[in-house]
Amino acid sequence: MPNNGPTPSQKTKVVLVGVGGATCSGKTTLAKHLKRILPDSVIIHQDVSFFRVAFNTGSALTNADWDAAPGAIVWPKLINFLREVKATGKIPADHQSHDHLNEQKDIKIEDEVRDKWIETFEGIRREREQKGEEKIIWGLVDGFLMYWNQEVINELDVRIFLRVPEPVLKQRRHERHGYHTAVQTDPEGSLWRDPPGYWEQIVYPAYVDAHRDVFIDGDVEGGTPGSKVEGLVVINSLDLSMGEGVSRVCGVLEDIGRN
Repeated sequence: MPNNGPTPSQKTKVVLVGVGGATCSGKTTLAKHLKRILPDSVIIHQDVSFFRVAFNTGSALTNADWDAAPGAIVWPKLINFLREVKATGKIPADHQSHDHLNEQKDIKIEDEVRDKWIETFEGIRREREQKGEEKIIWGLVDGFLMYWNQEVINELDVRIFLRVPEPVLKQRRHERHGYHTAVQTDPEGSLWRDPPGYWEQIVYPAYVDAHRDVFIDGDVEGGTPGSKVEGLVVINSLDLSMGEGVSRVCGVLEDIGRN
């Protein structure tokens, strides 16, 4: 959590912003742009709680399944983690992530877009301080299973979902060299490469299964959000530039910052 804490007389309020969507949908890229813009912000990667114990999938291609929602995450640990962050305004000392090891493309936004929103949120920060209002700590929670567990959903103050068509996701995944996955014996993670057929038989079906309850009629690819995730903001990423997507999210956060 940022070191520049509030003045002695200023209380803090943690706002948790969920940034969810399929693998390779641009979640982490969006979160990193938001972190550069928002003062007093930190990214919390959901992978900190990856269980990473292989299921026996019954598939000849592999006995590993890192994507099925029930076992991919140690859910009580993640829930308690988010509650502790909200209660204390601090990231626990044992928080670790291996995101820095993963290959990611640098998708830039326009300087004028970035500078506009930096000025906006710096102004909000100063205004709240001058009025003696709570200092906002922005926790950007990035993960591919943000909206499966209702207790996790309940801890999120803002809920963002990036939607990308399956063929584009598949191509992006194919272009990556692999993923560093958290394992108990290696805090830095081990490199995982998809075997042939893993996307079609494991990754994408698990994504659809984990999100079908989020959308009306289970239409993950094009449906309207249902009642499970209140206030879900769906961003169809291919319809917007990264700058436009950042601006849409910042507009939502600006309303929170001013209220």
